[in-house]
Amino acid sequence: MAETEERRHEIDLDAIRIALQKRERKYLRPLIEELQPYDLGQIFFRLTGIYRTHFLNLLEADEIADLLEELESEEQQEILVNLGPDKASRVLNQMSSDEVADLMGDLEESNVQKLLKSMETDEADKVRALLHYPEDTAGGKMTMEYVSVYDYYTVEEVIQYLRREAPTAETVYYVYVIDADDRLVGVVSLRELLIAQPGTAITEIMYERIISVPADMDQEEVAKLMERYDFLAIPVVDDEGRLLGIITVDDVIDVLIEEAQEDISKLSAVGQTEMDILTHPFSSARRRIPWLVLLLCIGMMTANLLGFFEHTIEKVAVLTFFMPMIAGMTGNTGTQSLALVIRGLATGQLTRSQYLRILRQEGFVGIIIGLVCSVLIFGLVTLWQDNLVLGLVVGGSLLCTLILGTLGGTLIPLLLHMLKVDPTVASGPLITTINDVFSLLIYFGFATMFLHYL
Repeated sequence: MAETEERRHEIDLDAIRIALQKRERKYLRPLIEELQPYDLGQIFFRLTGIYRTHFLNLLEADEIADLLEELESEEQQEILVNLGPDKASRVLNQMSSDEVADLMGDLEESNVQKLLKSMETDEADKVRALLHYPEDTAGGKMTMEYVSVYDYYTVEEVIQYLRREAPTAETVYYVYVIDADDRLVGVVSLRELLIAQPGTAITEIMYERIISVPADMDQEEVAKLMERYDFLAIPVVDDEGRLLGIITVDDVIDVLIEEAQEDISKLSAVGQTEMDILTHPFSSARRRIPWLVLLLCIGMMTANLLGFFEHTIEKVAVLTFFMPMIAGMTGNTGTQSLALVIRGLATGQLTRSQYLRILRQEGFVGIIIGLVCSVLIFGLVTLWQDNLVLGLVVGGSLLCTLILGTLGGTLIPLLLHMLKVDPTVASGPLITTINDVFSLLIYFGFATMFLHYL
């Protein structure tokens, strides 16, 4: 059933190529009108050469605008080149101002100015205003396509105005109320408008306790605020409370994905640009080498530690069997605690008042995990090697290292956060390497203490 459904939604690319060759507009237009912008993008990038130009010629400016808003920056630029200057300017006029600003943020200044001059004056002014804000702030993420009305409007006047402005607005679920000085004084939902009497003053049904954000607020803080209140959009204001724009929920989703990718890249000790997967080998290596050199130096400490216990290893060679297990388990528990703490800090669920509580909690978790795993490994090693003391050494070492690893994975990101350092720099590889040093020190320290009984 699922396969049948999937086939029904498949696009016959060969048929599209043939239709493009024959200029069969009557066949292609009904198909295009049924497709989502994402699907149009998939068709475009699966076509090659002249077929791409023919395909774009079939699309209206508003359809190409919708298509561009679904694509990445490099893909957008490729399509703009294929459009030519005249059609490109018509397409940019149809796009929302924030999307155009994001697109131009990756272009050279000369190209930006050329495109702005080709756009309609009002649209170009909106984009210029947005380009002044840093990309990762509320101002850089906001759009100016919103619906605002003055505080002397009635419900009927608002609905009439809404009918005119809705086609170009980013969202119509919220209508923002401003005074004569453009200060934000209230907000009213579309639902409230529809159920209110036509002659009612807008000030009688609007909410005056408005949650807004300043233009310089970090995009991650904006995302947390919208998640907390379940807003579909949030207004952006200046220092005097004047309405500058709004941030919609689809932009917040993009922010959350972007921030997650950034955190993953830091946790894995690679550069942010490597989250694009395909990058220049030298650029990729340059970003990874500093981390790897640091970890290599720490790894040398592990090698030196093993030199101190050379006599112990010579006497009881079987100890080396359990080295990877001890080090690996310690690193794993540390990484688990690290992920939990960073997630709590990122979502705002973990505040400074809760630091001791999370440390105590993870300490008990480490003890429970350590007891279960150490008892299990004690039994297995004792039965396998028929050596009770060896089982106690391995099991006791594992208990201590698992507690240490859990506490280390919890404490390091908390300390970095208190020092105003991004805790994601306490990456998995760093935690694992540090835990390797201490776990092997504890393991061979225990073994040396009980060497005479081994």
